[in-house]
Amino acid sequence: MSQSQLLGPAEIRALAAHLQLRPTKSLGQNFLHDPNTIRRIVRTAALPPDAVVIEVGPGLGSLTLGLLDEAERVVAIEIDPTLARQLPLTVAERAPERAPRLRVITADALQVTEIDGRPPTALVANLPYNVGVPVLLSLLQRFPTLRSALVMVQAEVADRLAAPPGSKVYGVPSVKTAWYGRAERAGAVPRAVFWPVPNVDSGLVRITAHESPPLPDGVTRADVFTVIDLAFSQRRKMLRSVLGEWAGSPARAEEILLAAGVAPTARGETIDVAGFARIASARVG
Repeated sequence: MSQSQLLGPAEIRALAAHLQLRPTKSLGQNFLHDPNTIRRIVRTAALPPDAVVIEVGPGLGSLTLGLLDEAERVVAIEIDPTLARQLPLTVAERAPERAPRLRVITADALQVTEIDGRPPTALVANLPYNVGVPVLLSLLQRFPTLRSALVMVQAEVADRLAAPPGSKVYGVPSVKTAWYGRAERAGAVPRAVFWPVPNVDSGLVRITAHESPPLPDGVTRADVFTVIDLAFSQRRKMLRSVLGEWAGSPARAEEILLAAGVAPTARGETIDVAGFARIASARVG
């Protein structure tokens, strides 16, 4: 089976001119146009033949064409109606035998709560910089069948997503992502492979799903995330202080932390996701 005809710089500009498209910062529109980078992303995603892939922000279809070569099905979520209408036409022209594998949903990815057909198993996307983390976390939450993710985000965000406890950039995105899976940097992406060229560097993050920390009855993921948010709301303060109101008093917060096996003088930046789960659980213990 032949490979799809991937889009290069000339094709991207021609498509944009045909659509009278002017990329907008508000939608985070920086279109990938380098076939070698697309092949590297698809190769790094390591998709099995039966993969059902969610792609957020497919834009003009560069990465979509590469994914259709490997996946059983690609569900592309595109907020721009003009781009959403064009994507099936581009695929039909450049990879006609793969066109039946594509489904396009015209929507804000933050509002997508269900997808028809076999549940998605992978997320591969060049995420819009301005909403990358919220989109990633919302999809991981809503589609627990996702076994892997490979996302391109701003380089600094990639560092935060993959940061371990104790790192200077370890924070809320790091811990919440770790709830769903193990995150690691999977390479850098130069600015020159985008049109228009962004003013920030990009990085790939691979997330391999794992079981979330166990919770007792009456404690939910939302409870754990509340503790995470509070712990990083005042990074320089000790946990017994920042969790005082949540616990009822600083003294009660200290009791909860000790029951969870966490030093009351610790700060949020030193606690892993399992530790936050124990803190949330100890409150009801």
